[in-house]
Amino acid sequence: QVQLVESGGGLVQPGGSLRLSCEIPESILNINVMGWYRQAPGLVRELIASINNDGSIYYLERVVKGRFTVSRDAAKNTLYLQMNSLKPEDTAVYTCYLDAMTIGSYYYSHYWGRGTQVTVSS
Repeated sequence: QVQLVESGGGLVQPGGSLRLSCEIPESILNINVMGWYRQAPGLVRELIASINNDGSIYYLERVVKGRFTVSRDAAKNTLYLQMNSLKPEDTAVYTCYLDAMTIGSYYYSHYWGRGTQVTVSS
């Protein structure tokens, strides 16, 4: 069972910044696409940002464009979500995901973290 682990969530004031991290297990061999979803209370989970294995943008939700940046540090096996100019409506549980292949596998699957809470409030 491949489990991603997020960190970096918390409480921040409007206008503030947070950087979320997602540890990528060493069992992950190849990554096709990686990124972040979020789910606000009472709403469905939505994809907000993702990148291809080469770091190019695969998807970036319009409401976070110019404020959020997704990146990967391959040497540290870590995926990041830098969030700036945070707004109360950014409050949600943020979850990282990979479309990846593990060692010993012959196909790509989706892998998920358990999520980290981000609360934007004064």
